[in-house]
Amino acid sequence: MSHADQPPGPEQKQPGAPRPAQVRPVPPAELAARLGVEPPAPDAAPVTGITHDSRAVRRGDLYAALPGARFHGADFAPQAAELGAAAILTDPAGAERAAATGLPVLTVEDPRSRMGDLAAEIYGRPGGSLLQIGITGTSGKTTTAYLIEGGLRAVHGDRTGLIGTVESRIGDERLKSERTTPEATDLQALFAVMRERGIEALVMEVSSHALVLGRVDGAVFDVAVFNNLSPEHMEFHSGMEDYFQAKAQLFTPRRSRAGVVNIDDEYGRRLVRESQVPVTTFSAEGHPDADWRAEHVVTGPLRSTFTVAGPGGVRIEAASPLPGPFNVANALAAITALAVAGIDPQTAAQGVAAVPGVPGRLERVDAGQPYLAVVDYAHKTDAVESVLRALRKVTKGSLHIVLGCGGDRDETKRGPMGAAAARLADTAVLTSDNPRSEDPLAILTAMLAGAAGVPAHERGHVVVEPDRAAAIATAVALARPDDTVLVAGKGHEQGQDIAGVVRPFDDRQVLRAAIERAAATPAQEKDQDQL
Repeated sequence: MSHADQPPGPEQKQPGAPRPAQVRPVPPAELAARLGVEPPAPDAAPVTGITHDSRAVRRGDLYAALPGARFHGADFAPQAAELGAAAILTDPAGAERAAATGLPVLTVEDPRSRMGDLAAEIYGRPGGSLLQIGITGTSGKTTTAYLIEGGLRAVHGDRTGLIGTVESRIGDERLKSERTTPEATDLQALFAVMRERGIEALVMEVSSHALVLGRVDGAVFDVAVFNNLSPEHMEFHSGMEDYFQAKAQLFTPRRSRAGVVNIDDEYGRRLVRESQVPVTTFSAEGHPDADWRAEHVVTGPLRSTFTVAGPGGVRIEAASPLPGPFNVANALAAITALAVAGIDPQTAAQGVAAVPGVPGRLERVDAGQPYLAVVDYAHKTDAVESVLRALRKVTKGSLHIVLGCGGDRDETKRGPMGAAAARLADTAVLTSDNPRSEDPLAILTAMLAGAAGVPAHERGHVVVEPDRAAAIATAVALARPDDTVLVAGKGHEQGQDIAGVVRPFDDRQVLRAAIERAAATPAQEKDQDQL
């Protein structure tokens, strides 16, 4: 959320990405010329940074005062000035308020659309010195990013970067992520820090929101990867066509130099036809027309192995460090992207196979129990179906899922997600995810309606438990040796948003605690019987 949508609070920690230590001062007149607007006075103070958040302003910054849903960034121009802003970028609606600060004002019709390019200019086009791989798609972005990072590390060691949903990394330093793709001002600053610290290559997730809202403006990826497309974010996009067109923006010369596309996906096949940059294709299903294919796939409970068949007779033995056919696709996407980026495919495959795991993506929770317990981020219908099918293949006993749907998000997926859980699991415990401002029971009612629509002979046992911790405990209580318990929807997240209040909640910790309590209970009961 930009500052234009959120009033400031004294208790809030100053947000914003890390900043480079050294920045060439840029005269505001130089920025005005780039924008095609009237230059400020010649003696105006130079600009040494940029931010869209008045609370994160540092001395010498260009403050981008953007219009928002509830507030206009120009409302906070006085605070930006007090913190040392050198100039203000805004639209005609904010120009008068910005000018009242006495700072130079650069006025354009759509400041958000110019912000990324200005940020890149202010920080000296830092992305140009980095090998950049961007990933888009509905599912698998995070996993593919970690797998690509593994391949990059096989060549560049700790001189690699990662930007994504779970975290950002600068070498071995970890930074918390507020969103999948940072705002353009923060992104370019992060690129500049990476360059300053000797980073040579990076991988990042590129969301459809980021493409539509200009968060990657000023960045040109050496390789852009498309994983797949299925209904998601329908509260943001007007429909699947709008969603596809947003993703397709990444495959234009303005955004990337080369594309890597999954042709097992129908939208991927369309993208191959419509891409404006050269495309290399891949298929985890062994499609003969693909440039890179997965063959002889063997899936196991912890990982999968396969043979990569590539151009010119290339054949490489490879492995996905996570189970499931969809992770074979993610691993193949990573190997293909790394090869297109100029990395030896064998080295790439070894780096991918060596990745120890991905936070919240089929992440095992092992407290000594005689059954498999995993946490996964699956929060859309196709992802829930994929992970349940993958786990079914490695589960000798019963399969239990704990699942909810997020509030203030796409309502159309709630019924289908409930149906998928009821159809593919032996027990579906429907619960709350992040209800946000919605009534949790209303969300569960929609999920339950979907589950009820599954024919009785195809439907597993369905339980409704609004309290997520209690729901996890319910699934654990049902688990027997050789069963699998899947807690889905939140993955790596460490909080639960209920009525606008984010409370600490980590599925991995709650699941582990439930397993430990369940294991202790029989022993306690036995001790009591002997009294």
